[in-house]
Amino acid sequence: MASIPQDERYFKKRITTSYLTTGISTTLVLFLLGLIGLIFLHASKLSDYVKENIGFSIMIREGVKEAGILELKKRLDLEHYVKSSEYIPKERAADQLQEELGEDFIGFLGYNPLLHSIDLHLKASYTNADSIAKIERNLLARPEVKEVFYQKSLIDLINKNLNKLSLVLLVFSGIMFFITIVLINNTIRLAIYSKRFLIRSMQLVGATEGFIRMPFLRKSIANGVLSSFLAIGMMVVTLYFSVDQLPELMELQDPLRLAVLVVLIIGMGIGISWSSTYMAVRKYLRIKTDLLYT
Repeated sequence: MASIPQDERYFKKRITTSYLTTGISTTLVLFLLGLIGLIFLHASKLSDYVKENIGFSIMIREGVKEAGILELKKRLDLEHYVKSSEYIPKERAADQLQEELGEDFIGFLGYNPLLHSIDLHLKASYTNADSIAKIERNLLARPEVKEVFYQKSLIDLINKNLNKLSLVLLVFSGIMFFITIVLINNTIRLAIYSKRFLIRSMQLVGATEGFIRMPFLRKSIANGVLSSFLAIGMMVVTLYFSVDQLPELMELQDPLRLAVLVVLIIGMGIGISWSSTYMAVRKYLRIKTDLLYT
């Protein structure tokens, strides 16, 4: 059996090493970008969760019968801005207050001074100052409603801090996306650099640019797909252990958003790998021969 020449073995080993390095680098960078995407998604869901747990207490006027209160609750549930509502009879409210105070204030006063109420939770998109002020006016215009209580300062503080957090995450994600493109691009350029003489040899025997470029582009797509799936697998494992340690994270999961993130990771893996390979091959297709040695 004829032995493989030493130079050919070295060349094949070098090509294999360059592909392996490119694949590992692409996988790790996509994994890092995926983690940032997970953080961004969970921050968004956490923001919605916090906003939707900001409650309104709608105090009902004296003399309104329970049937009228339940009818009001039913009408409120149909409003586009309402996430959920709960009817709190004044007897139940008194029990809760007595438990918090540790004293029987009804026995001391001789009557229950509390009113029937409805606890209202808004959808996240309506928990801003303008929307809340409009909703408050609409609620107070109803004849059954006496007062509306909510912590305006807390809502303003939450919205302010969440906006700052969203801005920080957005800037950080943008920086990491730029770093991702640079790292993958540089890794692929180095891999193509090791094959520059092969590209020139193919040109010398009359191969067209498209013919030379095609195997590299196919390999780049395969590498992008494989790296993307490996990165997604690492993300799934990370998310699994995170939920195992913090079960509360399960409430923040959104299958649709996670599916979109998976598609984006695959798209970025293929797109960045393909475009970087195309530009690198194009460079060595048009470079002067004497510059191949520099």
